[in-house]
Amino acid sequence: MDEIEKTGKLYLVPTPIGNMGDITLRAIETLKNSDIIFCEDTRVTGSLLKKLDIEKKTLSMHKFNEHKLIDLVKDMLKNGKNISYCSDAGTPGISDPGFLLIRECVKENLNTEVLPGATAFVPAVVSSGLSCERFVFEGFLPLKKGRQTRLFELQNEERTMVFYESPHRLNKTLNEFLKYFGNERIVCVSREISKIYEENRRGTLAEITNYYSKFTPKGEIVITLEGKKLK
Repeated sequence: MDEIEKTGKLYLVPTPIGNMGDITLRAIETLKNSDIIFCEDTRVTGSLLKKLDIEKKTLSMHKFNEHKLIDLVKDMLKNGKNISYCSDAGTPGISDPGFLLIRECVKENLNTEVLPGATAFVPAVVSSGLSCERFVFEGFLPLKKGRQTRLFELQNEERTMVFYESPHRLNKTLNEFLKYFGNERIVCVSREISKIYEENRRGTLAEITNYYSKFTPKGEIVITLEGKKLK
């Protein structure tokens, strides 16, 4: 325990997924008090810091280089530096970089803290009108290998299911859902959560698939799908 106290601390800091008002006072204070901020994209985080009137050194750490920078972060923590990590939007580690970083720091008993804050799937599943007492977060489905296998495995899932999807793949995914889950399953497609044009479109899979077959929507997508009903 004494060893942890002597080191710096790694903070995983959620950032707004749309509305700037979603940043927490604690997140602002943490960013201000950090010695350095690692982030997915320095341009995105730099813009946020500018709006918050925070001047800090930033270094880019993303899925393509995080393995190379893990040792640097650990050395800085061991030398007493307080470090924040931000993904472009939302909570780091949730379908974003950050998992590997905190896992490696936990392995070495380094001091870590994850701040609560913005993430897309929580407002999506609540606003869907489907049961949120028990749900399973699937994130992004595999693009190729294992995709059909995963959909087959989920056919008998009784809990509400939550998926992330990109706008240009939404139509393909909804048509696959029709194949595996049937026409009558209730689904909600949420997009642009917390932004000006936020939309939650609810209906059966047949209705929603037909609606989105006519155009490609804009913005980040969360799909909330009804689980299999018990007989």
